[in-house]
Amino acid sequence: MGQKAVFLDRDGVINDNVRPINKPDDLILFPGVGAAVKRLQDAGYRVFVVTNQGGVGLGYMTEEDLRSVHDKMIRELSRDGAVIDDIRYCSHRPHAGCGCRKPEPGMILELASKYNIDLDQSFMVGDRDFDIQAGRRAGTRTVFIGKGHADADLVAKDLTEAVNQILNQGVMNR
Repeated sequence: MGQKAVFLDRDGVINDNVRPINKPDDLILFPGVGAAVKRLQDAGYRVFVVTNQGGVGLGYMTEEDLRSVHDKMIRELSRDGAVIDDIRYCSHRPHAGCGCRKPEPGMILELASKYNIDLDQSFMVGDRDFDIQAGRRAGTRTVFIGKGHADADLVAKDLTEAVNQILNQGVMNR
């Protein structure tokens, strides 16, 4: 049996995405996300980010710009003692037909294989339909951030509430 994990979408879950995030200055973390990630880690979950970043394929940003954005995210999360175990992103254009762009489960499955993750004990947290679809296709339970989603296992207003629900699920399953 593998480890349990939480796969997080980035934009709309970890950070505000009112405007496109094409450079580090555009990245504004939501309040409480560092503490929420830390709580998951303290409860024994690996934490990964899986994010579609079609702006690279469309030419709005470079891979180097994206690495700089992720470096800033990691630095800011670390202020709360939070660590992201790994990040996967799809840089292909939307509708490119690749297996890594959500709603396809490629990024989740790759991380699960690399880190020996038990997908039955894991969660995908996202704010879009394709996040929930990718989680379902990968075999995780799903948490939708927003007002509701018919196919999600859980619904939360933000990552802090999602973590509360995930940790309560773990208690209930013991």
